[in-house]
Amino acid sequence: MSDNEVTQVTVERVIEAPVDAVFDILSNPERHQRLDGSGFIRGVDHADRIQKVGQVFTMNMAGDHMGGDYQTDNHVTGYAKDKLLAWKTTPAGTEPPGWDWVWELESLGPGETLVRHTHDWSKVTDKKLLEQVGFPLVSRDQLEDTLGRLAAEAAS
Repeated sequence: MSDNEVTQVTVERVIEAPVDAVFDILSNPERHQRLDGSGFIRGVDHADRIQKVGQVFTMNMAGDHMGGDYQTDNHVTGYAKDKLLAWKTTPAGTEPPGWDWVWELESLGPGETLVRHTHDWSKVTDKKLLEQVGFPLVSRDQLEDTLGRLAAEAAS
């Protein structure tokens, strides 16, 4: 990759909900399909509430970039209650190839949370995978849609 090539997309939004309520939604993979602005997530195969680094949750997915239906294992790499959730996504049963999903939360008071969501593929080195997936896998608009869906979930 060249030095000026973009290797991550970050969006942010203020959500009208307390930080603990937003974190509760994000830490539950069962709710991720409703949040997904990309339309790739079809459901949960195996997932417990995210509570620590090292957990793995498996999602059922679908997308042309992977030839249709597939599964991902999501290896939790960052966890700080009410502040941070991060995971590396990989095709099920393989080692993570280097892309991350990061959620950062900042309380702005009792009823507002600044949410920053990052899709980072800077550590992907497999040229074939880079071509196959066509990063960014999820566009800025799709990430912003995800934040809109999160806001709606938090309001319900």
